[in-house]
Amino acid sequence: MDTRKFLDLFERGKTGKKVDKSDWDMDYIIDNVMDLVEEYEFDWDREVLIPEDDALFADMFKAARELLIRTGIYNMTTGRIMQLSPEEIDEGLRNMKTELTMGEGKDAYTLVARKVEDERPPAIWAGNPGCPTPERLYYPIVESVAKEPVIDLLTCGSLVDVDGYGVQNGEPSEIFAVRREMEYLHRALEKVGRPGMGLLAAESAVTEVGDLAAVAERWLRPCDSHLVALFNELIMDNGNLVRTANSLDYGMKNASLACTMVGGLGGDAPGSCMIMIASIMAANLFAAADYHLCHPIHITDVATTARGCLWLQSVLCQTFAKHAPAIIVCDLWPTSGAMTKELLYEVAANSIVVTVSGGHLEGIGAANGRVPHGTGLECRLMGQVGKAVARMKLTRSKANEIVLALVDKYEHAFKMKDGNPGKCFDEAYNMETIEPLPEWQQMYDEVVEDLRSLGLEL
Repeated sequence: MDTRKFLDLFERGKTGKKVDKSDWDMDYIIDNVMDLVEEYEFDWDREVLIPEDDALFADMFKAARELLIRTGIYNMTTGRIMQLSPEEIDEGLRNMKTELTMGEGKDAYTLVARKVEDERPPAIWAGNPGCPTPERLYYPIVESVAKEPVIDLLTCGSLVDVDGYGVQNGEPSEIFAVRREMEYLHRALEKVGRPGMGLLAAESAVTEVGDLAAVAERWLRPCDSHLVALFNELIMDNGNLVRTANSLDYGMKNASLACTMVGGLGGDAPGSCMIMIASIMAANLFAAADYHLCHPIHITDVATTARGCLWLQSVLCQTFAKHAPAIIVCDLWPTSGAMTKELLYEVAANSIVVTVSGGHLEGIGAANGRVPHGTGLECRLMGQVGKAVARMKLTRSKANEIVLALVDKYEHAFKMKDGNPGKCFDEAYNMETIEPLPEWQQMYDEVVEDLRSLGLEL
């Protein structure tokens, strides 16, 4: 996107219609989504998490486009609507990338727009994205992921302290945190012999201040990517528009991120899916997105492994694969943490759904990304399952059968009184060797055997 076009879009946040946030939520989101859900008669079956209904995908695409035409995007900084014309939306869809090379040299990896039941393997973009992590654990967690041969690209958590000082948004500590994060990432890649691997990073950048601090060849390179977020629902702010502008001349890749709430303003899975698709359409322009992250959040279960979130990710990936090919990367945020079998079953189920539906895999935000209870081991499983699904040419119907069996093995965790966070990284891994402790490795081996018994060729 050229500078003139982006500045034109930005100006709409100054000149658009003034609307209160509460009116935006009620009159623009809830009313329009509910009207479109009724018009298209959208519904879903909790036993069909990977639909095969081409009419559903066609209608979902049309409804999402119509929703964005009706609403536009709300600028939370100015309280104004940034409207888009149908022609602009369609141009953004036509210009979506279907190939994108991340990283450099021998470690470069090319993302592609995958098809439904695609035999090409999904990208394995591994780490504990956005998870608040103390500095004492940060590098060991990164190394535990980077050393897994099955991964293609690296991401990370966010530092909560630097040199013993808590990180505060928009203060000097945020700048130091972002640059310390980048130092740890590059150190890990050097150690495992993959220095050119592409990154999704600057996760410690909560504000645009941190994002600006990451821009340097020694930190976030032009061959890497950062996040440009949309808020719930169909909302941006000037800070994220600044993040977009920050990348346009420098060249780093923009990853749009929408975290639509299933059971929130859009209602159940179909309405929320419509919002997420509309968010991606908008992000083509306001985020100048090179690729898109799909991260639904369930209003009670939180995790992307809740049935409604699995359905949403499947329908969204298939809708784009069939009607507007794009690079869709789905976040995996299970409710369970390290040293629990439930975490591994959640990872397997989510990986199957996304892969067979045409998406790429990113994560894992173990324990809902709230605590540093993620390790490289479950990232290994994500990679093995995703690549097995493609290699086996698994069908959607067989995938749905396996996923339902896996859901039965972990769904109880959503109802546990204190959740199922498992254990911290240093209770799951040997901190000297950065290898899984025997108990954690044994759980992994047992789950792998379970998956094989269900028909996965791992």
